[in-house]
Amino acid sequence: MRDFVWTRRDEGTPLYLQLAHSLREHIKSGALHPGSALPSERDLSELAGMSRVTVRKGIKQLIEEGVLIRKQGSGTFVARRIETAGTRLSSFSDEARSRGEDPGVVWINKSYAQPTEEEAETLQISGSTKVARLSRVRLAGGEPLAIEHAVIPAEFMPDLESLEDSLYHALEKHGFRPVSGQQRVRASLATPTEAGILCVEQNSEVLRIERVTQAPDGRIVEFTRSVYRGDRYEFVTELKEV
Repeated sequence: MRDFVWTRRDEGTPLYLQLAHSLREHIKSGALHPGSALPSERDLSELAGMSRVTVRKGIKQLIEEGVLIRKQGSGTFVARRIETAGTRLSSFSDEARSRGEDPGVVWINKSYAQPTEEEAETLQISGSTKVARLSRVRLAGGEPLAIEHAVIPAEFMPDLESLEDSLYHALEKHGFRPVSGQQRVRASLATPTEAGILCVEQNSEVLRIERVTQAPDGRIVEFTRSVYRGDRYEFVTELKEV
């Protein structure tokens, strides 16, 4: 980045937008790779000959676009966009490994309980049926990417102690790996608690995903609500002419 130059100069365009354009072009050209750290505001100010206030506005513009991400206490980095197929039923761990990343998990809750009325209705079980309640932070390469809250009928998950990073692998051991399901995705904003866990700013864009899956015999296995970082994830669906 020591050879940083503007790729255009337009008297009618604010300087911070010119800076954002140049940084965007550097990223597209490969001069700045996904995951790499951006030079400090002071260094960029010196390289571009702009005030730090202008540099800060240019960086803020790219953060809002999802091109850059700011990690609390670490700096600003080029975002790694993760594309995931909206039609494929797969686990977070399997997808992370397919990208060459090591999946990880931080458990918030792993216990048995009685279902709420909504959970019992969704899982198609009685209110007295015991369920496994699982809450965790999902990591890839040590970075927090999602928060998941899953509810599973206890008969499908009789041993919580053996559950490691992949819920689907654990279900598969007991013969109940999901084979079909439905999920809904909607845009939202991170709450203060979610922002702290995911290491993003409060009110950052997130994707809220609700998933219900079935075992081979048609029984409901899983009711999961997740919060995924909107600056990192894109859901892609292939379209075909009918």
